[in-house]
Amino acid sequence: MGQDQTKQQIEKGLHLYQSNQTEKALRVWMRVLEKSADPAGRFRVLGCLITAHAEMGRYKDMLKFAVVQIDTARELEDPDYLTESYLNLARSNEKLCEFQKTISYCKTCLNMQGTTVSLQLNGQVSLSMGNAFLGLSIFQKALECFEKALRYAHNNDDKMLECRVCCSLGNFYAQIKDYEKALFFPCKAAELVNDYGKGWSLKYRAMSQYHMAVAYRKLGRLADAMDCCEESMKIALQHGDRPLQALCLLCFADIHRSRKDVQTAFPRYDSSMSIMTEIGNRLGLIQALLGMTKCWMIQKELDKALESIEKAQELAEGLGNKLGLLKLHCLCERIYRTKGQQRELRDHVVKFHECVEEMELYCGMCGESIGEKNNQLQALPCSHFFHLK
Repeated sequence: MGQDQTKQQIEKGLHLYQSNQTEKALRVWMRVLEKSADPAGRFRVLGCLITAHAEMGRYKDMLKFAVVQIDTARELEDPDYLTESYLNLARSNEKLCEFQKTISYCKTCLNMQGTTVSLQLNGQVSLSMGNAFLGLSIFQKALECFEKALRYAHNNDDKMLECRVCCSLGNFYAQIKDYEKALFFPCKAAELVNDYGKGWSLKYRAMSQYHMAVAYRKLGRLADAMDCCEESMKIALQHGDRPLQALCLLCFADIHRSRKDVQTAFPRYDSSMSIMTEIGNRLGLIQALLGMTKCWMIQKELDKALESIEKAQELAEGLGNKLGLLKLHCLCERIYRTKGQQRELRDHVVKFHECVEEMELYCGMCGESIGEKNNQLQALPCSHFFHLK
């Protein structure tokens, strides 16, 4: 298959993919990969396969194609191709919650400065790195990376990147409990979709609606949360976007739990966890297990709550997700206080404070810990943050 034929087939695959015929598109692209003798065409088709598998939540396949793409980039001996392939490798590892590897590949990208293409990719590299630092609960570095990604987005007038960074910043502030900012950023992302997103994939709209739903739930605006989450789920189902379906199911479960409707929440958590397990989203599994633990606690089933905590703790330790561990110690503290088991209670109080110290989650002004309750925060240029009050 020559250069022109390769191009035609790639375009044919893209057309099928955009009209939601994903499996047909994949077959076309795989045929190109097998038959094309054009390395640049092979590189491009691998990029299409990587994106498609990312959106379907087939992260292990995404990683497999990213590794093949690096070999193709080396064949082409072009720093731009190499940077792009390392970014895809970083993103694949980010999706599989291999955060240390993500950071390491992102650093490789930043050290391999080629031409203008590499410079345009820097924003995406910073975003991926920020998401990885957030997964490890290294908040200051995560914020630094997100701010950097936002600067790249503004300098290159890249509205899609800006939209993605706003969603990540929404997630960031939801985790450290500044719920006003957790809502502000995804609302900004939704505005960008409305103003510029006519030709964009619908996933941008779905993503911003999902992050708005999370913030609304945290603010106790459960009807708004439900509306946004339903809209996001509708798009996720239309597009076969498994990762987003899992997150929406988790959000639905959390909304039902907030309404104390535990019986409706449980099956949603189960469905969410089954997709998270299938795609390898261990960070999402921790969130779902935390929600289930709280449901068991509402029902006063403390032993079942401890079983969920044990599973979540194993995952959080494996990932290095310190915020997950902090929340688990906090729940254990409540359970053992109820059970009157003083020794275990003391043990978890100590571990809780160790986590706070490790994450440096306290205000430089008032000394109180950050992230215990909803509080407006202000970030300094050095990415340290403090209570606005």
